Amino acid sequence: MAKRLLIRPGAIGDFIVSLPALEALARPGDFTEVWCAEQNVPLSRFADRARSIGSSGLDRLGITHADDVVDRLKQFDEIISWYGENRPDFRELVAEMGLPFRFLRALPDSSCHAMDFYAAQARELGAEAAGNPRIICPDMPRTFAVIHPFASSLGKRAPMAVFQTAAEKLERSMPVHWLCGPEEELPGAMRITDLYELACWLRGARIFVGNDSGISHLAASVGTPVNVFFRASDPRVWAPRGEAVNVVRESVRQ
Repeated sequence: MAKRLLIRPGAIGDFIVSLPALEALARPGDFTEVWCAEQNVPLSRFADRARSIGSSGLDRLGITHADDVVDRLKQFDEIISWYGENRPDFRELVAEMGLPFRFLRALPDSSCHAMDFYAAQARELGAEAAGNPRIICPDMPRTFAVIHPFASSLGKRAPMAVFQTAAEKLERSMPVHWLCGPEEELPGAMRITDLYELACWLRGARIFVGNDSGISHLAASVGTPVNVFFRASDPRVWAPRGEAVNVVRESVRQ
């Protein structure tokens, strides 16, 4: 049985669009471990083991004493890493140590959707990534609407008035829940920090309204209809993929 390590840094949306590729690289019969951003560990349910990059000690490699990290990395027959691909010093260091790293480009260009970009990388490694990102959650009736008016930067956020108008319309036919993240403030909003628990809750929504954010990708990955506003980034590359995703281009007003 081969032991494989997948090192996938990045934010929530970055992780979700690469999820089909990661799942394809976790070959049946082998042992697969994933190192990723801490918030994405609960989404690595396809892996035999998952841990945060921070807890792995990988950031210490080449900077301070890290024999324990080297010993841990030597346990793997293959290491596929998006971490360090743009750092020649890191690549040279692990090569000198004889560690079985294979580096993949972390960010797509504008030529294709990010999910297709990562799927092509998996294909080059002999694994076929099929379908849209999908997080399996218990089935439940869809009874409410979710509005998440936040994103990682102000430039990605549609005006709050857009979401207030959406809430007023949706409240005529269903309960509406506002959602915020661990570092976001919105009085009365839902806050679920574990991303798998949040995915399961979003599975019960009839519609999700949000910005270009990781949580919009999360909602789409559980099959919830998504209405998503794009302002700063290109939806041809970064739009969520799911069963029912509607992208609205919201122009940036000065």
